[in-house]
Amino acid sequence: MQHYENYISLTTIDKIILSSYKDMILQLGNYLGEGYEIILHSLEDLHHSVIAIVNGNYSGRKEGSPITNLALEMLTRIEHTKDFSAINYINKSASGTPLRSSTIPILGERNRIIGLLCINFYTNIPLSSILAKFDPSSVANAALPEISEAFTDNTEELIRQSVMDIRKQVYNDSSITQQNKNKEIIAKLHDKGIFNLKDSVIKVAESLQISKNTVYMHIRGIKDNN
Repeated sequence: MQHYENYISLTTIDKIILSSYKDMILQLGNYLGEGYEIILHSLEDLHHSVIAIVNGNYSGRKEGSPITNLALEMLTRIEHTKDFSAINYINKSASGTPLRSSTIPILGERNRIIGLLCINFYTNIPLSSILAKFDPSSVANAALPEISEAFTDNTEELIRQSVMDIRKQVYNDSSITQQNKNKEIIAKLHDKGIFNLKDSVIKVAESLQISKNTVYMHIRGIKDNN
């Protein structure tokens, strides 16, 4: 039987993995908003397992807080079944607020569990606060840039869509001379990383109705100027 107070010793790789999650949950908290409490547990010291937390004001927890009884139960289940599946469930806070919760195991070196990512949504948050996250005109979203993202089924469609969008943008820019249109399109595609995709040069050449050698020539010119 595992002694929980000395559950594991983290390797250097394990610590790097957990550190990367620290950065992630801060950004995830910014995205999800105030209704979500997000907690990162390290299993190295279960008496002080919380190593990062967002919106800990809900539960009063902070870095250095201990693991929960549910997490201990989950670790016991994993120890016996080797099933690393996340669990999603309805929970209650200490004050009785209904929560929609998820506890997700984090695997480290040698495919062993090294931490837990826990997310609690507090259902008593005002509906107006939730809807504000989805309203482009809200104060919460006013400072966010508007970006067009292509959701495609395959990379060939992604390349085609990117060429089409940038071609329209370049051809609507009267400051770019006709003879430099394709050069500018290729430069913008390069900046967007399109040429990291397999066969992208061929697909771009086909879309622009130019030779692949012309595309390569413009790419070399971009790299020479950087």
